[in-house]
Amino acid sequence: MNTIQKKIWMLAGIVIVMMFAIWLALTFYNQKMQDQYNDILERYLQMNEVTASSQQTVANLNDHLSNPTTRSATTLATSQQRLQDAQASLLELRNADNEFSLTNYSNMIESFTETVERSVTFSEQGENDIAASEFTEANRMSVYISEMTLSIFNSELRTYERFYRDIIRQSQELNTMGILLLSLTSVLLLLFTYLFSLSITKPVHQLTKAANELAKGRFDQPIRVNSNDEISFLAKTFDHMRVNINKLIVEIQQKAQVESELQESQLLLQQSQMRHLQSQINPHFLFNTLNTLSKKAYLDGAEDTSDLLVSVAGLLRYNLKRLDHTVTLEEEAHVLTQYMDIQKARFSDRLTFHMELDASALVYQMPSLTLQPLIENAVIHGIEPKEEDGEIWFRIKDEDQYIRVEIEDNGRGMDENKIEQLLTGGIAPQEGHATGIGFANVAKRLQLFYGSDNVVEIESTPQYGTKIILKLPKVMEVESYV
Repeated sequence: MNTIQKKIWMLAGIVIVMMFAIWLALTFYNQKMQDQYNDILERYLQMNEVTASSQQTVANLNDHLSNPTTRSATTLATSQQRLQDAQASLLELRNADNEFSLTNYSNMIESFTETVERSVTFSEQGENDIAASEFTEANRMSVYISEMTLSIFNSELRTYERFYRDIIRQSQELNTMGILLLSLTSVLLLLFTYLFSLSITKPVHQLTKAANELAKGRFDQPIRVNSNDEISFLAKTFDHMRVNINKLIVEIQQKAQVESELQESQLLLQQSQMRHLQSQINPHFLFNTLNTLSKKAYLDGAEDTSDLLVSVAGLLRYNLKRLDHTVTLEEEAHVLTQYMDIQKARFSDRLTFHMELDASALVYQMPSLTLQPLIENAVIHGIEPKEEDGEIWFRIKDEDQYIRVEIEDNGRGMDENKIEQLLTGGIAPQEGHATGIGFANVAKRLQLFYGSDNVVEIESTPQYGTKIILKLPKVMEVESYV
């Protein structure tokens, strides 16, 4: 089987061979031209080195004659050696056309060197006038060497003019050959790429067409792909899977329908349960409130009665309209304050209410009508049995990870057995009291709303009061939970 990997390696090998051949040809011609350029440039650099060395020697000679020291003598000797090295390299540049000129040029350099040495010798012997004359002669010869260098340059240019033109022609031919090779390579690569891609895309297209037919529900058409690589094996496997797809789809649809019905039943059950719990709010409190208002209106003036009526109206409006919505802790705390205003009017000096609120925690959401039943339990079971000094504390604190709500009273408290019954909903409802049903309702609604069983805690000691603690997760922007 001719695999896709083999096809890719074959295409890669062809590309590499073609690119290597082009690189080899271009490198050969480029190296040839580069060697020619280097040879000409080397000739010019060597002759220019003679001029530069002679001028430097004159400058060092002048310094040595003006101030003869060991350092100046060393510098002069170095420049002379440099000139002699440049002179020796000129011998490699000789040919039939420039032999005479280079011979005279070399002789001139030797004469210059001898003149420099004579000037140094006379200077060391104290004959400064003769040394200065020799220096002048050396300077003149240096100028003549520079002029002769230019003359040789011109002669070299005339000699190699034809050679330069050949280099330019070869460069143009190299550019033309590069363009032709690039064009040919591009055409061949496009051809090979097309054939290569066609050998892969055509079977894939056939396989895609078969997959589209399956997507339309046509399971009676066999899948055939003209290929001898992995795609052919994939097509055979795909065709084998086609036989079982219809059965699998039917099974999946049946399972999905069963799961959908189960989820819908669970949702309906949860909604029914929450609505049932919400409908259990004990209306007995409304009658007690109305009775309290009638007595207060009989005993007090109209101003206090008006305040109580406002509080009752707020409670009625809140309880009747917001049962299926969430509210903020701030709203719950406000309604709780209205409720306690009514209870303080009812119990007068027997009840003292303390409230501590953390402003940062009041923006979070909770189920409506949650705190009032809890505070009602504290009033009925904590304050009513006491003849005096009844106190209730209401606190909301931001504990970073959650919101802590505390409702505490100094009533008669309860034992562990009753606490367990309250938490598990084991206390039966009593006429005129909301403790059993009210507390179980609140606990269940909080557990459903927050999805946690560890929301409500009770701390109580007989004869020393009860504290109810709510640990509420931080939830925001929830309009309805039913």
